[in-house]
Amino acid sequence: MIVLTGAVGFIGSCILARLNAMGRRDILIVDERKDALKDNNLTGKEYEKYFDKKEFLEIVKKDKLTEPIDAVIHMGASSSTVGIDKKYYEENNFAYTQQLALWCLRHKVRFIYGSSAATYGDGSCGYSDDERILRRLKPLNFYGWSKHKFDLWAWENKVLDKMVGLKFFNVFGPNEYHKGEMRSVVAKAYERVMKEGKMLLFKSYRPDDKDGEQKRDFIYVKDAVDVVLFFLEHPNVNGIFNVGTGVARTWNDLAKALFTALGKPVNIEYIEMPENLRSQYQYFTQADISKLKKAGYTKPFTPLEIAVKDYVGYLKNRAYI
Repeated sequence: MIVLTGAVGFIGSCILARLNAMGRRDILIVDERKDALKDNNLTGKEYEKYFDKKEFLEIVKKDKLTEPIDAVIHMGASSSTVGIDKKYYEENNFAYTQQLALWCLRHKVRFIYGSSAATYGDGSCGYSDDERILRRLKPLNFYGWSKHKFDLWAWENKVLDKMVGLKFFNVFGPNEYHKGEMRSVVAKAYERVMKEGKMLLFKSYRPDDKDGEQKRDFIYVKDAVDVVLFFLEHPNVNGIFNVGTGVARTWNDLAKALFTALGKPVNIEYIEMPENLRSQYQYFTQADISKLKKAGYTKPFTPLEIAVKDYVGYLKNRAYI
């Protein structure tokens, strides 16, 4: 039996679909269902039982989970990077993860949890997933800090060798329709390109970076799921690992890929970045995936242009994985 938290969300629902495709139905899913649009992510999927996230936490705290569990894949979290409620992030991202981790450690159950590239802050310490540099990292927002706090807790309590933390970079793809402003730029830009024939990107506020030349490590959700399942299938591989392609691409590259996929001429308008985001903005992210490769992951990542074209096929029909 597998426990999958965040199963109605973006990455979680894609993991659920892949587990189903592998023939797995023995899955306990956990999430918070307040959004009918988000519920569409469960259409056609099979699982054993659904738990509300608060209900499940109480079951774990009281050690009343009676089903035989092989693994917990914890993708449930508040994913907004702009929230200002520190207590909310503390409870939902750190404390919740800690409780699940402690339960898994007590019962010797495989624990795979989602961390984030937001833990790297402005990138001044690089993007290595070497646990020995964890204390040097300084995230730029409460979301990043909440993820980083658990990574640190696991490291300082010497339990990272008994679990896997996955630092996701810029994941995009189907099943993110419910995320509103936290959707990927591809998803948000698609609607404007279709209606107005143009795409908006933030201006650069650094002289060394031209407008639209800021870089991100964009990874297609199908590839991100492949990495998660690699660790499910290799229970002896533990620690923190980056989940990115290892190749940073510019926002202009992303825009051109979208226009090409839609058969439209490139038309980019550079706009002012909101003041409150400028101090938190990352101008460059690129996953160091040497540790992932050394662990035995050899599957190639989907090139940006091919991934965007594939995603556009879903966007045109509002299709789900």
